[in-house]
Amino acid sequence: MQTITLKVEGMSCNHCVNSIEGALKEIGASGNVSLPNKSVTISFDEKKLNEAAIKEAIEDQGYDVV
Repeated sequence: MQTITLKVEGMSCNHCVNSIEGALKEIGASGNVSLPNKSVTISFDEKKLNEAAIKEAIEDQGYDVV
């Protein structure tokens, strides 16, 4: 398992948290959103996923990974 933290712009409420965490779960990752820090900490199996796929899943929800 690998863990990364990404800065994400555009998150402001619990809907944002649920949207991002749900999208990550769908691709097989586990995410923990921090609204105050504007970040998402993600744990994933690097044999099945890569950082690009994770960023794409977040951006597909309408948020910007910076």
